[in-house]
Amino acid sequence: MTEPVLAARGLVKRYGQVTALDGADLELLPGEVLAVIGDNGAGKSTLIKALTGAIQPDSGEIRLDGQPVRFRTPLEARRHGIETVYQDLAVAPALDIASNLFLGREQRRKGILGTVFRMLDKPGMRQQAAKQMAELKIGLRSLTQPVESLSGGQRQGVSVARAAAWARHVVIMDEPTAALGVKESGQVLDLIRRVRDRGLPVVLISHNMPHVFEIADRIHVQRLGRRVAVVRPSEHSMAEVVSIMTGALTIDASDHDRTVVVDESAAAAAGVTGRSDPDQ
Repeated sequence: MTEPVLAARGLVKRYGQVTALDGADLELLPGEVLAVIGDNGAGKSTLIKALTGAIQPDSGEIRLDGQPVRFRTPLEARRHGIETVYQDLAVAPALDIASNLFLGREQRRKGILGTVFRMLDKPGMRQQAAKQMAELKIGLRSLTQPVESLSGGQRQGVSVARAAAWARHVVIMDEPTAALGVKESGQVLDLIRRVRDRGLPVVLISHNMPHVFEIADRIHVQRLGRRVAVVRPSEHSMAEVVSIMTGALTIDASDHDRTVVVDESAAAAAGVTGRSDPDQ
């Protein structure tokens, strides 16, 4: 099996008496879009926060390129080449597009102008931003226009471009189409494909099943704080995947052969078994 770019093993996170992650696993393979789905309370957000350093798991292991890592802050995850695109359009509306792409990573002028007078290299940043936008085929009137003048889809495009520009290992997208219309959602899905085609694997958290089936190479199903299955959309119907997610589906032996991963203990806890039994 191909070595995962990013992997989690047995992650546990408790908040008092509430167990948000109960031995959660995840594998992200090179060059794929891995969709993470689950009902409310399944632990999707907690899992992603653990992978990006926003929270610290109580136990378990995270590996990046096969090496164990521990991110104490999101900044540490960013330093390791993991970038996250949030659903709430985490951009600075009053700043222009180039400034948003370099937000927190501003480049200064060379020589005394940069070292002493701390002047920003705005022409250089705009040139690099234009190249990045062109590579991702994001059509914008001008890189000097403020982000607040853009549509929702264009704003999300800026967030995706920023992540793709700085990510070296993984791009994680948390509900990137949640606040968008049909046309704008399609544009964001096209962007995700282009990011994948550039060689960056993508973790996509989404409640939108049609989008998941359109874009994902594999689907990680999370339930009750654990992974219950990983399936390929080409091998399972949308109704089957929703049934696995809710614990309503009994998977028979032939279906099990088509399933990439089935976590038997978690499936049993969720009421999903690995065999067909008319009495269940």
